[in-house]
Amino acid sequence: MKLSLAHKEAESIKKLTRAIKDIINSLGRSLRIMEFCGGHTHTIIKYGIDQLLEGYVDFLHGPGCPVCVLPMKRVDLALELAKRKDVILCTYGDVLRVPGSQRKSLLDIRAEGGNVRMIYSCLDTLRIAQENPNKEVVFFAIGFETTTPQTAVLIKETKDLGLKNLSVISNHVITPAALQHILNAPELREYGKVEIDAFIGPGHVSVIIGTKPYEYFAEEFLKPVVISGFEPFDVLQSVYMIARQIKEGKAFVENQYIRAVNREGNLKAQRLVAEVFELRKIFEWRGLGMVPYSALRINSFYEDLDGEKRFEVNLPEAKEHPACICGKVIRGIAKPFDCKLFGSVCNPTNPLGSCMVSSEGACNAYYRYRR
Repeated sequence: MKLSLAHKEAESIKKLTRAIKDIINSLGRSLRIMEFCGGHTHTIIKYGIDQLLEGYVDFLHGPGCPVCVLPMKRVDLALELAKRKDVILCTYGDVLRVPGSQRKSLLDIRAEGGNVRMIYSCLDTLRIAQENPNKEVVFFAIGFETTTPQTAVLIKETKDLGLKNLSVISNHVITPAALQHILNAPELREYGKVEIDAFIGPGHVSVIIGTKPYEYFAEEFLKPVVISGFEPFDVLQSVYMIARQIKEGKAFVENQYIRAVNREGNLKAQRLVAEVFELRKIFEWRGLGMVPYSALRINSFYEDLDGEKRFEVNLPEAKEHPACICGKVIRGIAKPFDCKLFGSVCNPTNPLGSCMVSSEGACNAYYRYRR
């Protein structure tokens, strides 16, 4: 039975691949498609979809990893707080390994005696704060729209419990704002120019926000957007849907991931986020620079739990590693192989840039599957 199903799947993929190539051949040129999710990047590289469609589709790896796009200034902020004797800094696993301006990570600070803790759920910080009443517990929150509702729950619970020693530093960013920034500003002096024909939209993010926010980009910039699932067949089908739109001279939002995503998204999660957060006027993304209205901060009702307001931190100017090209990779200007450090000095055991750290990072994907 399993062999029969595998054979049918293989035949379906071959048939779909032929259909994609036939359409692109009729166009007389290859397509440049940017995926906006690290999960899609790993699917594309792990299963060799980029090699399968080599010469037909050039996959551009966009800012689809929240750890990767975290600017150095914010990494340095986490490191500075983690050094303080009265602070317990909590965050998700990948953040612990991102090197700061001084090439140290939160794991290094922990090895030097700092109280840094990896958590699996942000609600774990409630227990940590209750067990350590004489410590300031800081949750260094990170993520796209997918993880923002959980942080909102934490903030509400902390307020309801009256915990005074728990605060949150929000690094939550918004996907559509980054997409608009790339389309509005295709060229940056330090990164160069990138041409994009279409987007594979993020699946998990779209579960929360729906497909509706992407309609503007398709209509305004005439770029097809297809929300995709994460199986190899999902990605190939999304590429086919994009190619078909371009052949027909159309540009609209299509939802390939219908088993999990709808147009409106998760309205309950959206209301929860709106209750706790508000838009920042501007926020820095690694690889994109300063992006207007692209991140969330804690609103005035919950501002007593805002770690950025609770702690006074003066940091020197943040410095990127001079040889790291993470910014170019995130913007779709370069591939990991273009970096002279890739796979040698920079590897998952000793990452020099955030793209090698995260399990959703492009450099990490290339190192795992393409060495």
